[in-house]
This record gives sequence, C-alpha cells and structure tokens, in this order.
Amino acid sequence: MGMFFGGGNYYYIILILDAICIIHSSRRGTQQKWMWIIFAIPVFGCLYYIYSEMLVNRIRTPKINVEAVINPGAKIKRLENELRFTDTFANRVALADAYLEAGLTDKAIELYKNSLTGAFAENEHVQAQLIIAYFEKGMYNEVIPIAKRLYKLPQFARSKAHILYAKALELTYQPEQAENEFKLMKGRYSYFEPRYEYGMFLSRADRRDEAWQIFTDMLNEQSQLSPVERKSNKVWFAKAKDELKRLAAERKTV
Repeated sequence: MGMFFGGGNYYYIILILDAICIIHSSRRGTQQKWMWIIFAIPVFGCLYYIYSEMLVNRIRTPKINVEAVINPGAKIKRLENELRFTDTFANRVALADAYLEAGLTDKAIELYKNSLTGAFAENEHVQAQLIIAYFEKGMYNEVIPIAKRLYKLPQFARSKAHILYAKALELTYQPEQAENEFKLMKGRYSYFEPRYEYGMFLSRADRRDEAWQIFTDMLNEQSQLSPVERKSNKVWFAKAKDELKRLAAERKTV
C-alpha cells in the first residue's frame, strides 16, 4: 500500500483515514457492512465511506414543496393537465406522488401500477412509493412482496419502505421476522426513525424495559449530533420522550 502511493507519509495518512472511518462506523453500529470495503479498497473505500456516511448524512435536510403546502389543489391540477397533454412516465409518477402526498391514495396506487410497464416495470421509486401507499390503505399483504423485490438494493436498508416492511410483517402476524428487520436498522447516532419504530414494536409486545432502553439511548445521543442532524431528527426525539413519559406512568401504576 505504501509503495503504491510512493511511500513516505502517505502510508500514515491512509492509516489515519482507516482509523477515522472504522471508529465512526463502530459508533454507528455499521462496522460489519463497511469494514471490508475500507480495508479492501485503500483510500477510495475511505473516501466513499466519508462521502456516503459522513457528508451526505450531515447535509441531508428535508425538502419542502412550497407549492404543495400553499395550494396542493393547484399543484395537482397543474400536474393533471401536464399528464393530459404529455403522457410520459415522469409525468405519471409526479402526479402519483402528488396524489399520495395529498392523501388521495387510491388514485396514487392506480397511477403507480399503470406506470410499472415496459422499461419501467421494475422502477425502484415507484415500487417504494407503492409500499407507502399500500401501507396507508392497510393492505399489508401487498407491501411484503414488493419489499422483497427491493430488499437487496443498498438504498432499501435505510429507507421508509424498509420500516414499513418491518411493520407490515408485524401486522401480518410475523413478529420474529419483523424484529429481525428492525434489528437490521439499528445503529448508534443514526437511524432514529427505525429505532423509534423498533421501540414501539417492543412496547406493543410488552417488552417495556427493552423499549425504555431504546428510547433512552436515542435521547442520550442528541448532544453528540451536529445541529443539522438534531434538527432533522427532532420529531423522533420528541416522540421518544413522549414514550418514556408514558412508560414511566405505566410503571407507577403497576
């Protein structure tokens, strides 16, 4: 490795990069996923880790659709007109996304299903959105086969679709499989939404002490996060705090 980079101080720089990435990955509980990449692909593995796990997570902020907030009806009407004049995959999906956002779930499902044809039959975005739509309709048995098709995609591991897959397994009387999926989404200083949902799963299963620990760990990690990370996850911290209060009240009544 040192010869490849001309020797000298480069070797020590590589070791420092490796150490930073491994420590960061260990803190988040993702070392098994990343260890071999970091060591098998010197420098480039570290740079890829830094980009995907450090930089992207820190700069990711919620996107606010101003038009949808101010006048959702006008946005939908505009998208319907665009689709009427130009029936393309992109226009169908944009309208379906708007329907789903506005709570018009049946219309969204119909458009998503009609979009999965030809070259777009396996489109990842549409299938992930269908998972969300089917879950909102309580059609949990429709969620599971779609999730299994997406399961091996790297982006599925930390997606909303994965969380809903785990919840759908629970709601179709497959608690062991559901817990396995929740465990895959655990990690320190990250994954706060799936961790909250795992805590709720444990609470519903009367495993209150385990749920208490998950919610407590989440709140204890706030001080170690960047301001952007704290802000983007504040809803999950608030929910975890509420659940701790509820669990504490239950303990007093027992």
